[in-house]
Amino acid sequence: MNTKQYKLLSTITYPSDLRRLSVDQLPQVCNELRAFLIDELSRNPGHFASSLGVVELTVALHYVFDTPEDRIVWDVGHQAYGHKILTGRREQFHTNRHLGGIKPFPSPAESEYDASTCGHASVSISTALGMAVAAKKQGSKRHVVAVIGDGAMSGGLAFEGLNNAGYIPNNMLIILNDNDMSIDHAVGGMNNYLNRLHTSITYNHLRNEAARKLSSWGWLNEEGKKRIIRLNNSIKSFVHKRHNIFEGIDIRYFGPQDGHDVIELVRTLRNIKDMSGPRLLHILTEKGFGYKPAMDDPTTFHAPGCFDPKTGERAGANAGSKNTPPRYQDVFGETLLEMARLNKRIIGVTPAMPTGCSMNIMMHEIPDRCFDVGIAEGHAVTFSAGMAADGLIPVCNIYSNFAQRAYDNIIHDVAISRLHVVLCLDRAGLVGEDGPTHHGVFDLVSLRAVPNLTIASPMNEAELRRLMYTAIERQDGPFVIRYPRGNGVMPDWRCPLEAVETGTGRCISSGRGQQGKEPDTVVLSLGPLGNVVAEAIKELEEKDEGTPLPAHYDMRFLKPLDESIMEKVARNYDNIITVEDGARNGGFGSAVLEWLSDHGYSKHVRRLGIPDNFVEHGKPAELYHIVGLDKEGILQAITGMQGIIGE
Repeated sequence: MNTKQYKLLSTITYPSDLRRLSVDQLPQVCNELRAFLIDELSRNPGHFASSLGVVELTVALHYVFDTPEDRIVWDVGHQAYGHKILTGRREQFHTNRHLGGIKPFPSPAESEYDASTCGHASVSISTALGMAVAAKKQGSKRHVVAVIGDGAMSGGLAFEGLNNAGYIPNNMLIILNDNDMSIDHAVGGMNNYLNRLHTSITYNHLRNEAARKLSSWGWLNEEGKKRIIRLNNSIKSFVHKRHNIFEGIDIRYFGPQDGHDVIELVRTLRNIKDMSGPRLLHILTEKGFGYKPAMDDPTTFHAPGCFDPKTGERAGANAGSKNTPPRYQDVFGETLLEMARLNKRIIGVTPAMPTGCSMNIMMHEIPDRCFDVGIAEGHAVTFSAGMAADGLIPVCNIYSNFAQRAYDNIIHDVAISRLHVVLCLDRAGLVGEDGPTHHGVFDLVSLRAVPNLTIASPMNEAELRRLMYTAIERQDGPFVIRYPRGNGVMPDWRCPLEAVETGTGRCISSGRGQQGKEPDTVVLSLGPLGNVVAEAIKELEEKDEGTPLPAHYDMRFLKPLDESIMEKVARNYDNIITVEDGARNGGFGSAVLEWLSDHGYSKHVRRLGIPDNFVEHGKPAELYHIVGLDKEGILQAITGMQGIIGE
C-alpha cells in the first residue's frame, strides 16, 4: 500500500486501530477508503456503487462500536467492501471474488467481524433481532446493529422482523440506509413513504432528555416506557399530521440524517448507542457517492466490471458485434417484447431486477404492462397468480437463487390452481464470482416435486425463444424455463417463433460403436451444458476415426421427461450419462434413474451435476472445472464409461 497516498488508512488493520484516531481525522479516513475502493475495484471488479455510498457509515460504526464483540449485521452485503478493508482484509482485498480469495459477501467462516452470512436481501433485521435477544437473555452488554437499505426494506422478511422487534424486549439498533436504490431505483409504497418522511432531530433530543429524567426518577419500567412512547408518538403524529410507521410499532425513530457526514454520524451513534429498546436511525445517502460516474449512473456502476478510474469508461462497454452471441437475458428481453407486441394479455413482472433480467427492454416500450414489485419474490409470484386467475398471462422473471424465496407461493398460489404463469428463472447454474449465495443450483430439485409444473431448460438461444413461445401461446398451466447467466452460443439467434411439443427432446448426435456396432453409451443433457457435451463428443471424433462415440440427446424438459426417448435409451444403451448444471441429488439425473426403476430397467448410470456441497466463488470456467462439468470432465466421464480408460 502507498503510505503517502493512504496516510491514515495504511495505519488501520483492524477497527481498534481506527478507534485510536480523533474524530476530526475521520473525514480523511473516509476519503482515503473511498479512493482505495475506486482504485481496487476499477481493476478487480465487484459491487462498486453500494460500498461507496456507505463509506462514512462504515467508518462511523466501527469507530463507535466495539467490533467484533459488538455485532454489525449487513443486509445483502453489496455494501460491505469498506467493512472488509477495515477488518483485517485490506492487503488481501485484491483477491476479492477470485477463486480461493476473499469471499464476495460477509461470511463468519472468513472473519469474526462478519456477524452473519448475507447475500440475500431483507434478512438483517431478523438476524440481528435474534442476536439482540440472545445478548439480553445471557446478560451480555453486547450491542447489535442491523444495516438495511430502503430497497431491502420492501421485502416481506424485513417487515416480519420489524413487527417482532417492536414486541420482544431487545436493544437492537437498525440503520436504515436510504438511497432510493436497490440495484435499479427502488419502487413501491415504502420507498415513497421514506422519501416523504421527516422527523425533528431537536424533538428527538428533547424526548431523550425527558426519558432519561423519568428513568432516573424510577418512573419508567418496561411497560411504562412503552406507554410513554405511545403517548409521544400520538403527540408527534398530531403535530406533524403524519404517523411514523416505525414508532407506530414501538420502535424509536431518529432522522432522517445526512449519511455522508461522518462526524455527525459518530455523534448521533454515540447518543443513541446505549439507549434501551429497539431504535431505528434513518440516514440519507447517495449510491456511488464521491465518484461522479457512479453517482450519474448508479445502476450501471452497481457492478460495472473493470473501468478507467479517471474517466469512468468501462472496459468493453462498446464491445460486441453481430458475430458475438447475445446474453441469454437479452434474448429473453427481446423475445418478451416481440411476443408482447402480438399478445396484449402478456404482462411482465420482476422483483427489483428489470435491468438484470433485461425486462427493461419491454418496460421502455410498453411500461404500462410491466411491473417491478421491489425486492419481494414471493409477492411477485402471487401477484402474477392473481393476474393469471383473471385472464392475463404474466411472465415472472426471477433469478434462480432468489426463486427459492418464493417456493411456497409457486406451490400454493400457482401450481395447485394450474394457473397460466410463466416463470423464467435467470442465472441458473453456477454464476461465478458471487459464490454460494447466488449459484442457481437448487431450482430443478425443488420444483421437480411440485405437481402441475412443466419445467424446461433450453440448450441455446433459439431454444429459449421456442420455449417462451410454447409457454405463452401453447400452454394453459404453469411453465418454468431456466437458463444461465452470460452469453449463449448463437450469433444468429433470431429464429422464427415456433412451438415445441411439451415433454419432447431431440437427438443431437447418433454416436457410433466399435467395429461398426451400435454405440452402447448415451449422454442425456438438460440445458446449455449440452453444448459442452457436443464439443466433447466432437473432440473425441476428431482424435481417431475408430473411437466409439456416445449418442447424445438434448432432453429439453425435466418435467415431463420425453417418454419416447427414455424408452429408446432404455432398450438400446447399457451405459447412460446424465449432465445438468443443477444439484445432482434429486435433479435431472435422479429423474432418469427413477424412470428406469419405475419401468423395470437396470442400467449403468453416471450422473454429472453439482455435488452435495456449496460451491465457492470463482470464475464460472474455474468452478465448472472443479465440479467436473467442463469439456475435460465430460470427456473423462464418457471415456471412463466406455471403458477406454479407467474412471
